[in-house]
Amino acid sequence: MRAGWVGRMLAGLVVAAGLVLVPASPAAAAPPAGVTISGLDLHDGTIVESGGVLHLYGTMYGCGFQWGAPSPWCGFGVSRASSLAGPWTAPVPIVAPAGRSPYADRTWQELCGDTGLGCFNPRMIQRSGWGVNDGAWLLWFNAPADYARDHGNAYYVLQCAGPTGPCGASDAATVKPPMHDCTGNGDFSLVLDDPRPPVMLCTMADQTLRSERLGPSGAEGVGDGQRHLAGLDRTESPGAYRDARTGRWIMTYNDPNCGYCTGTPTSYATAAALDGEWTAPGNENPEWGAPPHGRRAISATSCGGQGRTVVTVRGQAYQLIDLWLGTPNETHAAIRLEPLVYRGESAPGRPLAAFAPWTCGAGAEGHGHRGTTAPRS
Repeated sequence: MRAGWVGRMLAGLVVAAGLVLVPASPAAAAPPAGVTISGLDLHDGTIVESGGVLHLYGTMYGCGFQWGAPSPWCGFGVSRASSLAGPWTAPVPIVAPAGRSPYADRTWQELCGDTGLGCFNPRMIQRSGWGVNDGAWLLWFNAPADYARDHGNAYYVLQCAGPTGPCGASDAATVKPPMHDCTGNGDFSLVLDDPRPPVMLCTMADQTLRSERLGPSGAEGVGDGQRHLAGLDRTESPGAYRDARTGRWIMTYNDPNCGYCTGTPTSYATAAALDGEWTAPGNENPEWGAPPHGRRAISATSCGGQGRTVVTVRGQAYQLIDLWLGTPNETHAAIRLEPLVYRGESAPGRPLAAFAPWTCGAGAEGHGHRGTTAPRS
């Protein structure tokens, strides 16, 4: 009996020693804090870094533009800062309303303002590290009036003198890109995939999502994209980034689409390749009344705003959110940048925490007021 007790004691000491000698797993690094950018009349845009300087692009409203009504079109602008925290410079226009679309034979004011349909989603890319690789700057945006008039794709590409413009200084510097998959009129993003040309993620008129890779010039699509991404409906504003830890591509989007909403959900899908098949986690037993987006939602209210795209700043991906006021003129709406930190999907029966919680806090994650459910573009 004594021998048995001694044996058990020695075994316990061995186990204890093992516990002491095994170092504790390091705590996961805390995600960076989110950032709110206020006081800039720049919306539904993106952020690009060049020469150590951040460039924030966006649609301007201050001259009086109102979505859905004939009104002045204010153009696109850019602001600069050394960090997300600012200070940001006063926005400088990069596209003049008096410029002209040779495709529509109209000025931007006539196409974007007089129709009330607007022009949105300024997406600046530099042709560097892919394609022609000459360092040229290209500004993409969408003009929904083209699709409304003759079902032509809504997109334009303007050649720019540099990251701060001007862009589209002549008819020759304005391209109507030939597209094969992204042939609609909606919100979109251009996602870098060096050394291959970027991929366009786009919203179709029926509120489904598609993808299409650009050609070497960055001013045309080459087809062979995917359609009805992840089987999603009633969605818009896709953006994406590659998660460094898992190697997976993460796509975010509005779920459901909701123009100028002050609290629409942001959801996600994943893929092995940027132009590959996307899948979104579905809720179990939706026939019982559960919303199908229940397991794919990152945020129920997007900090009280609407997610627009994904931007990657110095290695960290962020969801760019417009904190809409819910009004036709959004001059004073702020921007929120929330870090995207993917933790991986969890199985049913396990706590669901695919992403680190957004830092806008419980107050901003409340039940935001919804605006019109009509598609914004």
